[in-house]
Formats: sequence, structure tokens, C-alpha cells
Amino acid sequence: MSNHRWSSTIRRRGAALSLIALSGILVATLSGTAAAAPTGPDVSSWQHGGGRLIDWFAVKRAGHDFAMVKATEGVSYLNPYFVPDSLIMRAAGVARGTYHYARPNLPPEPQAMLYATAVLGQNGALDLPPVLDLETTGGLPPAALIDWTRRYLNTVQTLTGRVPIIYTYPYFWRTAMADTNEFTRYPLWIADYRGNEHPEVPGGWPTWTFWQTTDSGGIDGIPGPTDLNVYSGAQGDFARFANM
Repeated sequence: MSNHRWSSTIRRRGAALSLIALSGILVATLSGTAAAAPTGPDVSSWQHGGGRLIDWFAVKRAGHDFAMVKATEGVSYLNPYFVPDSLIMRAAGVARGTYHYARPNLPPEPQAMLYATAVLGQNGALDLPPVLDLETTGGLPPAALIDWTRRYLNTVQTLTGRVPIIYTYPYFWRTAMADTNEFTRYPLWIADYRGNEHPEVPGGWPTWTFWQTTDSGGIDGIPGPTDLNVYSGAQGDFARFANM
């Protein structure tokens, strides 16, 4: 993911502090003790350099409960590693999130239909809700981009039967989306690499659901750098949220 580019200084600092952020986020269990919040990478074809497959069993052994996998982009692109990633991560017991990279210069409904067709269902065991990756305007002004987003989300929810998650980053939402608070009913996955104790939450959302803390982390089983994410507990028990 991470098509946007933070400054190199911020990215280095974010990568260095991301482990602190991840290890410092705790969720309370019913017994009153504390357990580490669920974590996981997000991946695309970039994590398959040289055609190598991801070792999802190693990812699971490293303590990660979920992963977000790029499925589609625009109206015609399908990640060539989406199917093997989906099958192997399920076998390894890693909950699967899937995302569509938005191209707002193209109509939203065909993109939603491509995504919903490609993801092999989004309501099975180990399935997180669908994700819209929104980080480019396609040349649309805020009002038009807001309308595009509304239409895409409505279509995907109709086709999958689940409320989608929105992925974005603070500056993009404040500027390209005019910091609209129209979409607060959708869970928020926010990218913020600045090493804060908590991520910046734009758009009137009361809280974040997933936080992408860095785009240059390292995980056993994944060749090269990858994004790292943590779940906040905002949607309740993770196992239930992920149909586990």
C-alpha cells in the first residue's frame, strides 16, 4: 500500500518507533489481565520479489493474527498473488483482510464489482470486512471524491453484505476529502508513521480500528520490508470481527 510518501526522516523515525507503538498498545481481557493487541502486515505483489511466495505459517508463528492483502486496483488489475496468499494464509490460520486500491478517475461501481468478484467471498471463516484503500483523488475535487467514495462503499456493502473499512492517511483526508465526517459509521484504518503514541484521527471518527504504523517493517516469512498494522479493539473482540 503506502503509495503516498512521507519524508525520509519521518519514515525512518516511524519505522524505529513502530515497535514501541505496537508493543505499547494493550487491550484488556475479561479476566482483567492485559494481552497484546492483534497485529499483522499488509501485502501486495511488492512482497513477492522474484516470484517468491510468502511463508504465512512463519508469519503466524511470529505472532501475527491477521494480514491485509491487495486484491484489485481500478477496473482491471488483479494482484497475481492474491489467490495463493488467500489460500495459504487461511491454511496457516491468519485472518484475511482484502483491499481495493481506488482509482477515482474511473467510475466506482465497476471497481466495486471487480473487487467483490475477485475476493472469493468476504463472509467466511477468517474473513475481515472489505477495505477501500483511498489515497489518490484521480483529479476529483472534494465534493466529487466524497460522492465517489459514497457510491463505492454502498456498492461493496450491497455485494458483500459487510460494512467496509476505509484506509487513508490524515493529510489526504483533511485535504482531498475536506475532512468530511460523513463516513464515521465505517471502521477506520489509518496510516500514520510519525511514531506518535496514538495516530491522528481525521474526519470526525471517534477512534481508529487499525493503525498502519510503518511501511518498512520486517516480519519472518515475508521477503523484504512490509507495512505493519495493529488492531485497536474498537470493533470488539477480534476473533468475532474476523469470523474466527
